[in-house]
Amino acid sequence: MADFVDGTAFNNEQGNRARKLFAAVVLAALDDAIADDKKYGNGPEQIARWARSRDGREVLSCAGIDPNERVVSGLMEFVAKGVRTSVALSREESERRNAAAAVDEAA
Repeated sequence: MADFVDGTAFNNEQGNRARKLFAAVVLAALDDAIADDKKYGNGPEQIARWARSRDGREVLSCAGIDPNERVVSGLMEFVAKGVRTSVALSREESERRNAAAAVDEAA
């Protein structure tokens, strides 16, 4: 019984690592699309094309993201904002957004 539990825990941990790896691929694709948007002006279209492709759908699924049209439009909006993923995920950016929201509510 202990072997079964150890094996299940190991498999679950392996699955979590794989999901994180694929999530990193999604973040890299977003950064590439943002760079394309700044350079060529076609970033949202690039990320939409990737997310709708077979490879893109597979990567999104493996990252634990349902590859539907709502997700594609969200990815396009994120790219259109032009904020790199490392910045968007940082604590400083989160605090800046919260402060801006508080100012908007006070006005």
